[in-house]
Amino acid sequence: QVQLVESGGGSVQAGGSLRLSCAASGHTNPLSYMAWFRQAPGKEREGVAIFALRGGDIFYADSVKGRFTISRDRAKNMLYLQLENLNPEDTAMYYCAAADWRLPRDGLFTGRNYGYWGQGTLVTVSS
Repeated sequence: QVQLVESGGGSVQAGGSLRLSCAASGHTNPLSYMAWFRQAPGKEREGVAIFALRGGDIFYADSVKGRFTISRDRAKNMLYLQLENLNPEDTAMYYCAAADWRLPRDGLFTGRNYGYWGQGTLVTVSS
């Protein structure tokens, strides 16, 4: 089993920044992907950024490309998401997720392909 715990959410004004953290524990060695998803009120869950743990490849949703940066501290078993130039449309609950199997390229942003989830951290951006 893998446990994921997010932190770092908060309330900021448009144009502001936040850094989200995800602490992974448990049986983390077999993990192949870690990711950040978000879900805004009344909207479907959306994949935001993906980190392929084996090769280090990184993928971003078009909506956040150039503003968000995903990174990893392997030694600390931490995953981060730096959020820059936030706008009200970024308001959502942000979730850390992980998968321990190989995913197809067109399945990286599909939430049901990830077996481990954190409890989420709320980001609120005001205009």
